[in-house]
Amino acid sequence: MSDKKEIIERRAASLKTPTGLGDDARHDISAALNALLADIVALYFKTKNFHWHMSGSSFRDFHLLLDEQSDQIYATVDPIAERVRKLGGRTLHSVGEVTRLQRIPDNDAEFVTPPDMLAELKEDNLSLTGYMRAAHEVCGEHGDVATASLLENFIDEAERRVWFLFETVRTTG
Repeated sequence: MSDKKEIIERRAASLKTPTGLGDDARHDISAALNALLADIVALYFKTKNFHWHMSGSSFRDFHLLLDEQSDQIYATVDPIAERVRKLGGRTLHSVGEVTRLQRIPDNDAEFVTPPDMLAELKEDNLSLTGYMRAAHEVCGEHGDVATASLLENFIDEAERRVWFLFETVRTTG
């Protein structure tokens, strides 16, 4: 019987990882990061969608550009989710949760022209940069330099994606 009680207690154990940050900081930063994580997942899938459906005379260049960008976006998922857990927060559990939290809009159109794809991704990455900056501000309010530092690198990467997409759209559209 004591084994069963021990198992139940472990299942009910708190996710509250020890940290120097208070409960308000844990809550606020975890919420900001989970919304950001939902946006990143949505942007990753949209970027892959456009990568898979690219067409036209610049197919190869655009296809490879979006493949590189989607890999970079995907590489941010685990560090952000793990940061939520390091703070003692609960991270995303499902696609449904991503859908409820995402601010980056989906694109379910049957066909999107390559210039429109690139322009839309430029705007989405620009929006993501703004969401990252807002999450960075939340970190600053609570003195969470580790999460702020992580976000700074991701902001720089997102700005680079915006720049590449801007220049590509400018020369093709």
